[in-house]
Amino acid sequence: MASTSLVLRERGGAETTRRRALGRRLQRPGAWFSLPAAVLLVVFFAYPLATSLWQSLHATAGGVTTWVGLEQYARLFEDPLVGKSLANAGMILVVQVPLMIGLAVGLAYLLNQAWLRFRGGFRLLVFLPAVTTLVAYAVVFRVMLATDGGAINQLIGLVGIAPVDWLNNEWWARVALIAAITWRWTGYNMVIILAGLQSIPAELYEAARIDGAGRWQTFTRVVLPQLRPVLIFTTVTSTIGALQLFDENWILTEGGPNDATLTPVLYLYKVGFRQFDFGYASAIAWLLVGITAVIAFVQFRLMREKP
Repeated sequence: MASTSLVLRERGGAETTRRRALGRRLQRPGAWFSLPAAVLLVVFFAYPLATSLWQSLHATAGGVTTWVGLEQYARLFEDPLVGKSLANAGMILVVQVPLMIGLAVGLAYLLNQAWLRFRGGFRLLVFLPAVTTLVAYAVVFRVMLATDGGAINQLIGLVGIAPVDWLNNEWWARVALIAAITWRWTGYNMVIILAGLQSIPAELYEAARIDGAGRWQTFTRVVLPQLRPVLIFTTVTSTIGALQLFDENWILTEGGPNDATLTPVLYLYKVGFRQFDFGYASAIAWLLVGITAVIAFVQFRLMREKP
């Protein structure tokens, strides 16, 4: 019996060794296949990230780079344009994001109704702005919003309204920027919310109907709670997008007038590529990284909590 047990243990050990050797041989091709992606990740993500952090701790003057520690970050609290750019981004968050998400929810709910004919065509029309390039649609809006001869001023002139200086007035420049962003991204969020609507079980609608719930009660008591994860996702991504806003306000107003549409990324660009102060621009970038990390943390906590 002892010899039999010894033989079995030896066979088991040999089988384990053989399996481990086979596993290592199978892992080698996988490692080689993943190597190009790893190289791209290091070259285009890890290295720029580390370089940006290094630059934020240094300053260059007269071609000489010196260690300054956290001085670049201290400048953030003394620079009024940093505060103004963040305030502008906050204004967009408070006004544009709820407006866009509300429109996206309404359109998705409407385009999910079985009684609506040509739903596919309407969905395509609403989503089409999302496939236009940022630069192209911003240029189109700039032409349409021109004070002299712009299509918008010509249309409102038909009903007797005086031309509006859309892009050179602080108030109207913000309105124009919000309108352009809303037009571009509402369809994108609508498609995501529509996917969430189509994942709601039909049994929930049937149960609500049996309980005597009307359309509004069904929408508020059944649809919205089921859409909670989707709404969190679209709200957080839209918030991050607002913090990263650059193309639209750069092309429409270049951050003006009087910095009324200046956003953090646009200010970062001006500091880095007009003033060539890459250390301070990197500090602004890391400030955005910190804000984005906080938002991602809030998203994670909200997704964990049960409604």
